[in-house]
Amino acid sequence: METRMNLFDTELGTKVGKRIYAVSQVIQESPLPKSTQELVQLRASQINGCGFCVDIHSKDAAAAGEDAARLSLVAAWRHSTVFTDAERAALALTEEGTRIIDGYAGVTDETWAGVRKHYDEEQAVALVSLVAMINATNRLGVILNNQGGSYVPGNLTTLAG
Repeated sequence: METRMNLFDTELGTKVGKRIYAVSQVIQESPLPKSTQELVQLRASQINGCGFCVDIHSKDAAAAGEDAARLSLVAAWRHSTVFTDAERAALALTEEGTRIIDGYAGVTDETWAGVRKHYDEEQAVALVSLVAMINATNRLGVILNNQGGSYVPGNLTTLAG
């Protein structure tokens, strides 16, 4: 399958891409642990079926030193021993925040309590924003049929300018 269009072939698409990247940078610079950020983005991308984003976030996490076993177990995090309680809270929020389309009632009070137990106000804002942004990005990737497999860590930094 081929990519339907390259967003960056148009002036508007380039502007949109740069704005999305700018918001992502704000979140990346937040006090939310970088490893948690990559796990969250990887899990949402898996759920949404965005191969391009799975490629990006698995490779970026590996390049940052994330353990291969943890990356391979993200989809089965509930049945794995390699994630902290804080990461489990973030992954639960990610799943519930991503699957609202599947008829879920949204984020449960129990999941929210887990987030607030492990993350302070700034981290919680970053986490909620991250879940929202990766879902938006995943939808762009899926709609445009962006393919995974060719991403090289650091390639997206060209959007910073």
